[in-house]
Amino acid sequence: MTNNIGVGVTYYKVTDPSDDPLNPKVGTLRYGVTKIRGKVWITFQRDMLIKFQKPLIVGSYITIDGRGANVQIAHGACFLLNGVSNVIIHNLRFHHCHSQAPGSVMGPGAKIVKLQQVDGDAIRLVGSSKVWIDHNTFYQCQDGLIDITRGSTDVTVSNNWFRNHDKVMLLGHDDSFSQDKNMRVTIAFNYFGPNCNQRMPR
Repeated sequence: MTNNIGVGVTYYKVTDPSDDPLNPKVGTLRYGVTKIRGKVWITFQRDMLIKFQKPLIVGSYITIDGRGANVQIAHGACFLLNGVSNVIIHNLRFHHCHSQAPGSVMGPGAKIVKLQQVDGDAIRLVGSSKVWIDHNTFYQCQDGLIDITRGSTDVTVSNNWFRNHDKVMLLGHDDSFSQDKNMRVTIAFNYFGPNCNQRMPR
């Protein structure tokens, strides 16, 4: 993930846990992800609970680094990575993510995106690559905890805790989606349980 560091990185600190999906305020996580161009390294000023009204569409070359704070993404929408690369998601707590009706939301580059209905996944990857999901906690979301689908590859899921959930993880869209035959995903040093029912790596 060396492309996420070095020359040209903007360091941004989240100070405000509120969310406006179409007009994010300075200091919010959505502002840092959508309004700042180029490489962005995001940290958090303090403990906070962030309840997204619509999915957070994470762009390329984004690092969301929760070290030093208890940051919960919960009781609303969660993360969507669609066709992006070079993303790090570290030390966050995802729980009680809910499905969302179709609607508009600000995406990377401050562009308004029209989303179809989304399931209640904590993190959903679609056609994305070079993603590192590390040292997070996941539990009790409406659908999956992590879905890696539709040609996503070069993904590492490491040192996370998955608990209290039915459909834990999905690798691949379905058996007929040929692009997924090239998928490369590393699942390493994670802890599963208690109360994980199905879709765990084996």
